[in-house]
Amino acid sequence: MKDKIDFVVTWVDGNDQNWINEKNHYLPKEKMAAIDNRFKDWGLFKYWFRGVEKFAPWVNKIYFITWGHVPTWLDTSNPKLVIVNHKDYIPKEYLPTYNSNVLELNLHRIKELSENFVLFNDDTIIIKKTKPTDFFKDNKPKDTVALNVHCPQKSRIIQSICNNNVSIINEHFNFKKSFKENLGIWFNPKNGKQIVRTLALMNCPRFPGFYQTHLPASHKKSIFKKVWELEPEIMNLTSSHKFRESTEVNHWMMKAWYIADGNVVNRKDNFGKTFHVTSEKFKNELDSIINYIIKQKGKIVCINDNENTDEQFEEGIKKIIESLDKIMPEKSSFEK
Repeated sequence: MKDKIDFVVTWVDGNDQNWINEKNHYLPKEKMAAIDNRFKDWGLFKYWFRGVEKFAPWVNKIYFITWGHVPTWLDTSNPKLVIVNHKDYIPKEYLPTYNSNVLELNLHRIKELSENFVLFNDDTIIIKKTKPTDFFKDNKPKDTVALNVHCPQKSRIIQSICNNNVSIINEHFNFKKSFKENLGIWFNPKNGKQIVRTLALMNCPRFPGFYQTHLPASHKKSIFKKVWELEPEIMNLTSSHKFRESTEVNHWMMKAWYIADGNVVNRKDNFGKTFHVTSEKFKNELDSIINYIIKQKGKIVCINDNENTDEQFEEGIKKIIESLDKIMPEKSSFEK
């Protein structure tokens, strides 16, 4: 890789009273509990930085997207770290916002951001040595490629967003033509068992949907600009929402764009793993999570914890932190 690769991570301090007051000013009371749970801090974020420093030291810059606060332990003087306030790059007509889709779909407006960048959530942690070609190869994003179907449910906004994404893709790409021209991508052995999804859906008249790994996403800044030019209505609509709504699109649409355009390189399906943990099944999955981390079975682990509120989960998080300490015991240069 001759081109630089930046990392982008978004973060919110859900305990900042000023942020809470501002958010609640716009948020209906009946939605407060559900929304607040999305911004809980379980103390894992410092391991995101340890993982980057230990297992991805080749990264060019880290763009830290924030409402205005930073963790108390973060050393903001680190030369690789760039603090970006929402108002630094998001048009003022969209602010303030508490919608991750707004933060992510406008990233191309950060002038200093490299053409090739990787977008992380703060619940995704690098746990094993990586190299630039894990994220980009031949200047193309890497991803696991497979078709999928999304089953909408009123209470699960993300499913509706996925359907909105694919509806845009089908406006710009002919499924049959794209599929035929890129058979090597769709049926690459690196897609693993996900090929079964593609086989089951390959006779659809249009793209039915795209398999998503819920892992860090490799992106190209130029494609964000292109989609904004081609689809300003849906991009503006999404960016006007202060909280996520079912009528939006998200950055997964860009990932689908690369695939439909044949501008992607296959990555093994076992590159990383996401644990969608809920309070009910967390106890059963805890050992699997700890084992995955300690044995470094993949390069990325995602602990998606949006639906957890109970004490049992808090106790489990302590054990997860202990497992992260075993593979990354030393402070990173990003910690004071």
